[in-house]
Amino acid sequence: MEFNHRLYKRRQRANAIGLTLSMGAMVLGLFVLLWILSVLFSNGLSALDWNMFTQSTPAPGTDGGGLANAIVGSLMMVGFSVLVSTPIGIFAGVYLAEYGDTSKTAELTRFVTDIMLSAPSIVLGLFVYAIAVATLGNFSGWAGSLALSLIAVPVVVRTTENMLRLVPGSLREAAFALGAPRWKVATLVTLRAAKSGVMTGLLLAVARISGETAPLLLIGMRIFVATPPEGFSSPATVLPMQIFLWSDEIDRGFVERTSAAIIVLLVFLLAMNGLAIYLRNKFEKRW
Repeated sequence: MEFNHRLYKRRQRANAIGLTLSMGAMVLGLFVLLWILSVLFSNGLSALDWNMFTQSTPAPGTDGGGLANAIVGSLMMVGFSVLVSTPIGIFAGVYLAEYGDTSKTAELTRFVTDIMLSAPSIVLGLFVYAIAVATLGNFSGWAGSLALSLIAVPVVVRTTENMLRLVPGSLREAAFALGAPRWKVATLVTLRAAKSGVMTGLLLAVARISGETAPLLLIGMRIFVATPPEGFSSPATVLPMQIFLWSDEIDRGFVERTSAAIIVLLVFLLAMNGLAIYLRNKFEKRW
């Protein structure tokens, strides 16, 4: 084939233009991100003290206060959501990867999982409002935990299935050759071999639901809750919701506390993602 020098030069120019535009977009994005972080830390560092973690939210128009009630509410709702979504998501992922190649039930499960993954979180909040809040007549920690669980379950399911499918078939064949039943092969061989990936997916699901606001806003959490929740049946607030409520205040003290709350949430989300990357790199197996 004859070498076309003119076509080669044209492709070089197109590649240079594309690379320049990509680098420009990256630089612009980094500049905006650094600008937002600089404003955030300049406003919020002065409000980050011990009272921020030990005192509850102040009423509008008052000074002082912190995030104790929101932190307790976040730990309660996220913790219960993890307890619900972890076994359901892992067992569903194991079924899809090990038993659901030709099953109609597996096809329906994948279809529902894909819908839940692609659906906006506010739609899941509307579903929870219809079946829980409207039925019971008031908001409670149970409704918030249910909304967050619906967001976490499909993430755990999809991650578990994908990680199990990366396990070589030779491990399964060796276990079958030794006479192990299929359920033992699925739980004690493949699931154990893919535990690092499953754990990484679980941590990413925790990071995602920890920053959710839209579904909680829809189910009625836009209320002032000044004390930590006494249980799942009592009203509660979470960090993202508290940030949303404080953002409406124009007082300088609330601007500082809002920035400080964002820093706390940002540090937690970065810690969860960093831990997920660390566990993946530490326990990842090369097949």
